[in-house]
Amino acid sequence: MAEHTPRSLIVTLYGAYGRGRTPGDEPLPIAALIRLLGAVEVDPPSVRSAVSRLKRRGLLAPARTADGAAGYVLSEGARQLLDDGDRRIFGRRPPRLADGWVLAVFSVPEHERNKRHLLRSRLARLGFGTAAPGVWIAPAHLLEETRHTLGRLELAPYVDLFTGSHTGFEPTPGAVARWWDLDAIAKLHQAFLDEHEPMLRRWTSRRTTDREEAYRDHLLMIDSWRHVPYADPGLAPELLPADWPGARSAEVFTALHARLRTPATAYARSVLSAA
Repeated sequence: MAEHTPRSLIVTLYGAYGRGRTPGDEPLPIAALIRLLGAVEVDPPSVRSAVSRLKRRGLLAPARTADGAAGYVLSEGARQLLDDGDRRIFGRRPPRLADGWVLAVFSVPEHERNKRHLLRSRLARLGFGTAAPGVWIAPAHLLEETRHTLGRLELAPYVDLFTGSHTGFEPTPGAVARWWDLDAIAKLHQAFLDEHEPMLRRWTSRRTTDREEAYRDHLLMIDSWRHVPYADPGLAPELLPADWPGARSAEVFTALHARLRTPATAYARSVLSAA
């Protein structure tokens, strides 16, 4: 799995525990961030450095807590990013071939080639495959998230979006294998299973729950998983190999999230309250 970087862990922490904590959505104190990241062995200088980078990228904004302590809140763009991520990570329904496809066709002037690179990288991160030069394809359920993302990045003027079905000439499963690197996506699922199936067995067999340990495993597990649904666009089962590991990895994620979410959230809230 991908390395747990301090910046990624902070984004995961805000997504899992840092929204709607109070009616006023109070900033997370920097002291609490340091303690919560310390539980997964991130040292204070690394936390401060990662926060500074996220602030420069416009994802976090400095703010004072009710008692005047230094803290950070999510920017509006970051909140939209995490809300879209919730739907991708937690709310994805079983894909259906009948839902069809969304096509992104773009043209960027030569003097703005940097935006061409940004477009390609963002479409890839959304889970799009490449059907042809300048033509990218994804399951239609990604349409709204694609609209949000391209609009937020001011890339919408360069892109036309279409929805429809694949009607020929190559059978759709063969075309899908050409549009996406299915082997690479399967390896991501298998890596998640290799790391987290033993974790699920361990927690399933336990009768008691240490809240800090649950928080630590929950945070690291979500940080590992949240990259997978962006690499895997959510293709219908009939388009995938028979031994596809995606369904099992999703089951493991769902089971671990159900087992750990409540004690993990209780621990995070106790740290935030103390701070």
